[in-house]
Amino acid sequence: MGLNAGWDSDPIHPRRLFLLSLAALMVFALLLARLWYLQVIRGEDYRQLSEKNRVRYLSIPAARGPVLDRYGRMLIDNRPAFAIAALRQDVADPQELLARLSSYLEQPVEKLLDRWKEGLKLPRYRPIRLADDIPRDLVERLQEHSVDLPGLFVEVRPVRSYPQGEMAAQLLGYVGEVTEQDLEEQSDESYRPGDVIGKRGLERVLEQDLRGTDGERLLEVDVRGKQMRILQTREPRPGHRVFLTIDRDLQRAAEQAFGDESGAAVVMDVRTGEILAFVNRPSFDPASFATGISLEDWNRLVKDPRRPLQNKAIGGMYPPGSTFKIVTALAALQAGVASPRTTVDCEGEIQVGNRIFRCWKKKGHGRTDLKKALRESCDVWFYKVALDLGIDRLSKMAFDLGLGKPTGLVLPGEKGGLIPTREWKRSRFNQRWYDGETVIAAIGQGYVLTTPLQLAVMTAAVANGGAVLKPQLIYRIETIEGEPIQLRQAEVVRQVRLDKNALAEVKKGLVAVVNEPHGTGWATKFREVVVAGKTGTAQVVRRKSDEEEELAQAGDETPWRFRDHALFVAYAPADDPTVAVAVVVEHGRHGSTAAAPIARAIFRTYFNIPEEDGEVENPGYIGD
Repeated sequence: MGLNAGWDSDPIHPRRLFLLSLAALMVFALLLARLWYLQVIRGEDYRQLSEKNRVRYLSIPAARGPVLDRYGRMLIDNRPAFAIAALRQDVADPQELLARLSSYLEQPVEKLLDRWKEGLKLPRYRPIRLADDIPRDLVERLQEHSVDLPGLFVEVRPVRSYPQGEMAAQLLGYVGEVTEQDLEEQSDESYRPGDVIGKRGLERVLEQDLRGTDGERLLEVDVRGKQMRILQTREPRPGHRVFLTIDRDLQRAAEQAFGDESGAAVVMDVRTGEILAFVNRPSFDPASFATGISLEDWNRLVKDPRRPLQNKAIGGMYPPGSTFKIVTALAALQAGVASPRTTVDCEGEIQVGNRIFRCWKKKGHGRTDLKKALRESCDVWFYKVALDLGIDRLSKMAFDLGLGKPTGLVLPGEKGGLIPTREWKRSRFNQRWYDGETVIAAIGQGYVLTTPLQLAVMTAAVANGGAVLKPQLIYRIETIEGEPIQLRQAEVVRQVRLDKNALAEVKKGLVAVVNEPHGTGWATKFREVVVAGKTGTAQVVRRKSDEEEELAQAGDETPWRFRDHALFVAYAPADDPTVAVAVVVEHGRHGSTAAAPIARAIFRTYFNIPEEDGEVENPGYIGD
């Protein structure tokens, strides 16, 4: 009774129970409110954060489009290559991880650290590539130890491949990793650090056609960053397929014909302007740039005095030498200041004012008409004709035939050459024009400068009757499925009105250069095909140092860089031309002995003349 009385008599119990119940309800209400906030209000945000903890988005680089010759033979392709990359959010200790990776790859850890630091400039979601083009055996080794390399993964990337090696490297160009400058220059904002972009040549010009569209892969990873499974994949789309006008076999034959010589050659279809071969020697291996060229190799290329990186066919400017006599002859006949029967007594030199201008043949050529002047490259005939012609009419014919200005080729870096005029000299030097300068210009020396491509365009215009064609390099472009994007189209820049009789007489002289006794182009003669052409030798302006003067006096050979350039332009067949050739051999001395044989090898391949056929007796004549 005492206990019951004590309980019943406690007046505080009901209030305590109420307060405790109220407090419990408030706690549960707060928990429910928090739970509702987290799951309803912030649920989507936290779900995405959770996904990020276990999902990784990886870009799948698209393969660049292949480049093929006119017959579908491969010039540029892609090959698969293994790369090692890291997801920085899954790397707890970069120093420790890279030290382990260094031992497996047998690479200096400093090199890997440099790649890591460079990669930190990328957006956080972008993988950091630590090593490229890894051999398969090392990849297998890494996969065996993947548990010790959290955050690392192996990816297969397409790497640009150049199966023809150094062939046509200056034309095809090369690719490299995009730089900050590239990103600024590109209006397309889809480029990101680490992407590959065309750097030179057609790889750069056709970037938008060759570049594909990257894909994407959604991966599920565990807490250590190890791939568990692929959740979703969007496949990449390769770039367009590009066919060039180049004939791979002709290109190879032309390059091999140069041997160790330095220079350039262009082979053009005289009917369409299509470039069949585009040669620059020496060359380089564009594949060395695909995965990053070493500093040692880069310095070797840059310091090479023969300039292997230069596109000499469009960027090298050379005095055309006696190949320019084609222009002088046409201009003189067209203006009526000379005829095929105009004769000059060449005694080896003439005097203009107080200066003596010599012929290349010291004893002279004797009585010389147009045909003989072209055949034996008599300078004196052209000297005297040029005095009557004048620089104005000479320069006009040169401009009309495509010299002195860029041809409009799709490649960047084309030089315009130089055809001097009175106005040009007055503007450049504030001086009047002299007759002696006209005399020198008439044989392609003095101020006159041309590129090998311009010489090919000029030669094609003479061969086809006066149509100056825009050089073409693109045969067609199509999607990877074969749907056409762009087709070749011949373009006539201008139709020069050449007197038919004058043109016919000049062409007779060009045939004589190759096919008649004492012709300077004898090295290009065939029995099967009649070739018409013109040799040239261009002096290299120089000032000898004291040491070089002593060497010369001692009878030593002239240093390579001070020897004359050798040139040869030609077309064939002479009666119905289809192809024109221009060859420049830097410091090759004589067009007849250095440049003409290269043209012969080109014609042999183009017309499919067997090696044992087409041989002619060597008359032993060395001329201009």
